[in-house]
Amino acid sequence: MNKFFTVIGHTYLSKLKNKSFIISTVIMMGLVVVVANLSNIMDAFNGSEDGEREQVVVVDEANGLFPVLMDQVSVMDPELELVEGTEDLAALQARVSEGEYEALVVLRADENNLPEATWYANDLMTTSTLTTVETSLQEIKRVFTAQQLDLTAEEVASLNEPVSVERVALEEGAKSEEELNETEGIVYVILFVMYMVVIIYGSMIATEVATEKSSRVMEILVSSVPPVQQMFGKIIGIVLVMITQLGSVLLVGYLTMTQALAASQREMIFDMIGLSGANAVTLTYGIVFLVLGVLLYATLAAFLGSIVSRSEDVQQAIAPMIYIIMIGFFLAIFGLNDPSMPVITVASYIPFFTPLLMFLRVGMLSIPAWEVALGISVLVASIGLLAYFGGRVYKGGVFMYGKTNSWKDIFRAFKMGKES
Repeated sequence: MNKFFTVIGHTYLSKLKNKSFIISTVIMMGLVVVVANLSNIMDAFNGSEDGEREQVVVVDEANGLFPVLMDQVSVMDPELELVEGTEDLAALQARVSEGEYEALVVLRADENNLPEATWYANDLMTTSTLTTVETSLQEIKRVFTAQQLDLTAEEVASLNEPVSVERVALEEGAKSEEELNETEGIVYVILFVMYMVVIIYGSMIATEVATEKSSRVMEILVSSVPPVQQMFGKIIGIVLVMITQLGSVLLVGYLTMTQALAASQREMIFDMIGLSGANAVTLTYGIVFLVLGVLLYATLAAFLGSIVSRSEDVQQAIAPMIYIIMIGFFLAIFGLNDPSMPVITVASYIPFFTPLLMFLRVGMLSIPAWEVALGISVLVASIGLLAYFGGRVYKGGVFMYGKTNSWKDIFRAFKMGKES
């Protein structure tokens, strides 16, 4: 058993000290810091050098519309300043071209005495300022129309009130609308994390095995450590590397959000990804299927890496594994709209799709406990079979050199591992 932990420690520490690991971790942390401070960075670039607010010059040809627009804009965006233009149109357009103003708005009244406008800017790209002005004018038009029709405030509110459609599930134990809204975000996040972990760290496991094999170190290791222990030592070592890297990035992200974002903004982000109202049972199942899924694909990646002789051939060897996880992920995303589809139900019992699709069904549907237990059993049994088969392939594969012939070499490696 000491040799097993020695393999884990060697794999973990060697990766932890690797320059590419350190650089990639620092880059990921930097990206998280940038994203968390994105609004502050954009404000710094968009703001003028002397700290003045963005200005939009307004020509009021409707006689009296400018004060109404200014009041409405101040409510929607206090940072936007409207300035009433007193010069002729050509002079104001020149000022916009020179960058003195962000844009020029000419207000008019149509034949029904309702507001309309013309927007002049250096380009026709849609900006937040244009959206604010358009939304403000739309609100003013709505109020003016209500006044012309002699509608009361209650009548206007009634017209704008959305239709209420209550959804009632007839199936006993079905999730409520509120529960679905709370779990959809966290289900998507865990599905995405599972997909990215397999893509990134599965390749790392296969590369680790192939690299050591090419240096002939594996021949010595396999003769002193049982192949299954050797394989799972590598897998657990890489998983510990994954936990270290992702944990560091998440910690930096949380600390940065705490400093850079207001409490309301943090709460909005947590609501969006489903962490605020996430069900404890859903999170538990998410962790269970994530761990089992990583073990399944990591085992597959390890013995695929053992059949190649050069690290340059790793991507070709693990390509089928990448295609499988991609198909499973796209099926899960497709199934978010209707997880009860027969294709999702059937595919959730296919071992390589089970971590993604069974978790999708657990999170979005109220399925019987025996189905969840069956899905977990399928995964555990698949990992056991893959460990046995993979251990044989792993043991024989490390002694295979020369040109790799893809899947044909798996059976040759298995035979060699059984005989040795």
